[in-house]
Amino acid sequence: MVFSDDREWAEHLCAFVRGGLDQGEQVRYFADATDPEKVLRTLVDAGIDAMAAQATGQLSVSTAARTYLADAAFDPDAMIGLWHDAVEAATGRGHRGLRAIGEMSWCVRDVAGADRLLEYELRIHDEVFGRLPLTAWCFYDRRVLPDPRVSVLAGAHVTHRGSPVAAPVLRVAPLADRPGFLMSGSAGHDTRDVVAAVAAAIRSAPAPRLELDMSDLRHLDAASLAILAGAAADRPPGAPVRLREGPAPLRRLLELFPELGSAVEVVER
Repeated sequence: MVFSDDREWAEHLCAFVRGGLDQGEQVRYFADATDPEKVLRTLVDAGIDAMAAQATGQLSVSTAARTYLADAAFDPDAMIGLWHDAVEAATGRGHRGLRAIGEMSWCVRDVAGADRLLEYELRIHDEVFGRLPLTAWCFYDRRVLPDPRVSVLAGAHVTHRGSPVAAPVLRVAPLADRPGFLMSGSAGHDTRDVVAAVAAAIRSAPAPRLELDMSDLRHLDAASLAILAGAAADRPPGAPVRLREGPAPLRRLLELFPELGSAVEVVER
């Protein structure tokens, strides 16, 4: 969810929270740049009985600094585990599921592990949302986050709402219907940090088979391919990466560097 002003923020916040409360879900809001009291006031002003929901435990408004950023560094593995624990706790208390909003403005501050946020966003679709009764929205405030950063991170979601964002040079998103990732655009020197995040997600993905769809990729340089193939080679035995062919030179690169091709299985479009 990308927004540019308080009106948009409040509109999306209230609709999301109201829907969760009406459906008997537990709702949690993890604030960063926003005062938690402002969140509660906004809900009350919209006619939502936030105080009663908070008193019964159906609504919780806390800060990222006291929850998933409380440790020394942001850790995608730990965060994925926290989601599983949070959903188990919510359903254990009789709620139908969990809804959550997380403000993502912390990612541009000097937070240890913030460089792993893209890896996390790529992994949670299959490792969390595909397995749990959980609906979560990441709130990206364009007043705080630079547009290029918003474009890359928003593009890493299967669904996107709110203000439109420009397409990044290299967009990577989870595949909606199977474990894996879709790459589109251009992968080269200027997008090496994005490629590194994809490689980290490939290494960590628990799925026995993983697909990397490059059919919308216009350009892939040898260094990027080497990073991705290296990640594929690091996966456990019997957990291959299926590479859906993209740029025409891809097969030529694999022929020139057979050690890269040995780590992946290339299939046609």
